[in-house]
Amino acid sequence: MKQETLAQRLHVDTPLLLGILALSLVGYVALYSASGQNTDMLMRRSIHLVAALAVMFTIAQVPPARLSGGSLWFYLVSLGLLVLVLFFGETGKGAQRWLGFGPFRFQPSELMKLALPMVIALHLSKAVPPTVTKVFVVLLFIIAPVLLVTKQPDLGTAMLIAVSGFAVLFIAGISWKLLAGFTVAALSSAPVIWSLMHDYQRKRVLTFLDPEQDPLGSGYHIIQSKIAIGSGGLYGKGWLNGTQSHLEFLPERSTDFIFAVFCEEFGLIGVFVLVSLYLFIIARGLYISLQSQHLYGKLLGVGVIAGFFVYIAVNMGMVSGQLPVVGIPLPLISYGGTSMMTIMAGFGILMAVHTHRRILSN
Repeated sequence: MKQETLAQRLHVDTPLLLGILALSLVGYVALYSASGQNTDMLMRRSIHLVAALAVMFTIAQVPPARLSGGSLWFYLVSLGLLVLVLFFGETGKGAQRWLGFGPFRFQPSELMKLALPMVIALHLSKAVPPTVTKVFVVLLFIIAPVLLVTKQPDLGTAMLIAVSGFAVLFIAGISWKLLAGFTVAALSSAPVIWSLMHDYQRKRVLTFLDPEQDPLGSGYHIIQSKIAIGSGGLYGKGWLNGTQSHLEFLPERSTDFIFAVFCEEFGLIGVFVLVSLYLFIIARGLYISLQSQHLYGKLLGVGVIAGFFVYIAVNMGMVSGQLPVVGIPLPLISYGGTSMMTIMAGFGILMAVHTHRRILSN
């Protein structure tokens, strides 16, 4: 039997960890400029990062079999917390999304980003491809939290939750006929979804189609963001030299629109480096998932990495004007502690799947 390395004993996947740390370092560089060289914000981000890494390392110690055993309970607890938000949730920026416990508050919807793929992976891990009955149960698992989160309202997070669930269903081998049926049903329900949307959500969609119709109002964010991205050119204006951010034309520059700040200062070459880091992490996550010795680990790993990919795609898409603005941060780059915790917890799951697999194979 081969002697375990330090990384194996700590249940750490070294390539994935290096990718995460490299991306976090880029986040520090971008945030320092986007925040107007605010060292207090960097200090708070450091606290968030240390806490998130602690969560990742802790979850990495848990064998996938134990994660599987607690999946249903984790889902039910997360769903119950979403229900509590409807009655006792705290309101901020016009949305009722938080639960408060003394000085602390958190978004239960963040827990559901992990709970949903976990419970679906458990449900489908007995046999694949899934039967029609199993697919129906999966849809119930997905619809319940999506409706609750949409009610808050938080359409962006609801979409992320739904994608993480459908990704597990897709990798489990759902038939193309059922997949085509879901696609047709989704397109057919577009008028109903439009009628249920809030006025500000409809306005975001209309602004996405034609931001110039209200350049000083609803279209201001995306117009300024596109100016920042375009002005970066090939090499960028240089770190700390972005005019759109430092002259405060660009709103939400430390959170949702930090990618525009990065584009302006580092240009196309900087974006290539950033996207390469993201692709490395995604590729490593998919490799870990597909190398799992158990179907539960494969399905859960793909669900986790699919959610991470959609985070990136939606943020970059909305900042560049390719998608409506839905208020989703750029993973490990934007300022924010709650989303970082969720993302790192997902990476902890991937490490648990991979390192426990190696122990079993030795």
